[in-house]
Amino acid sequence: MTFRSRREKLRSILSGATCVHPGSVYDAISIRIAEDLGFPLGMFGGSVASLAVLGDPDITLITLTELAEQMRRMSRASALPVLVDADHGYGNALNVRRTVQELEVAGAAGLTIEDTLLPAAFGEAKAQLISLEEGVGKMKAALDGRGDPSLVIMGRTGAASISSIEDAIRRAKAYEAAGVDALFFTGIKSRAELEAIVSATRLPIVLGGAPDELNAIDYLASQRVRIALQGHAPIAAATQAVYDVQKALREGTAPKALKGLPSAELTNRVTRQAGVKARSADLLGLKK
Repeated sequence: MTFRSRREKLRSILSGATCVHPGSVYDAISIRIAEDLGFPLGMFGGSVASLAVLGDPDITLITLTELAEQMRRMSRASALPVLVDADHGYGNALNVRRTVQELEVAGAAGLTIEDTLLPAAFGEAKAQLISLEEGVGKMKAALDGRGDPSLVIMGRTGAASISSIEDAIRRAKAYEAAGVDALFFTGIKSRAELEAIVSATRLPIVLGGAPDELNAIDYLASQRVRIALQGHAPIAAATQAVYDVQKALREGTAPKALKGLPSAELTNRVTRQAGVKARSADLLGLKK
């Protein structure tokens, strides 16, 4: 599947009438598993990128180069469309423009640019927002940096949990007017807040985490929500699994007695061993 066809698949999700849950992906194996399980889309979050690449919490230490390279590895491994959390675009509007260019050539189907002030300001423990004017400038820069018109650019705001739902709507309307393809919201707390957003905007909506009353997928679809994130449990589960195995080995458990290991069939499937064997026979003259 070409990069363009992956982007067109994401666009078809956004233009459809249903709401989908993406698979949380962060490396070549996780994206192949998500693809094999039938997820229509992968979500590469900034927090999981930081964990997978740096082993650090989500405090914006990861660089654009590291993020784009990880996306490139996933694009090689799988044809699953991926929506990338590009944080604040790694700087000002000119940096945002380059962020879009780098993620486009790395194979992203779409990306989000947010209006949170990142990295955190000196002496400020609470999250802050950049000005509306700077946010609009970043959205325009993102659109200007796009070479493939099928690449999806989403304007993301966390204003609902930082300032107010009214500010979130004001920012969303401005980003919509700037020309983004969809609106990404975090911090929505109730159906009333979501419905206020829906009444004030026109574009497809993506929700990044929500309370239980916003988990009914049919309801979300009726409110123009096309993608609803479910968090990033896979990398948390992987961390626990690695810890458990390492601990068991350290305490003297024999490798053959370890529990929870993948079957040979699963390992062969996610490493695409059948294709490797076929190419080895054709190109290296090895027996199948």
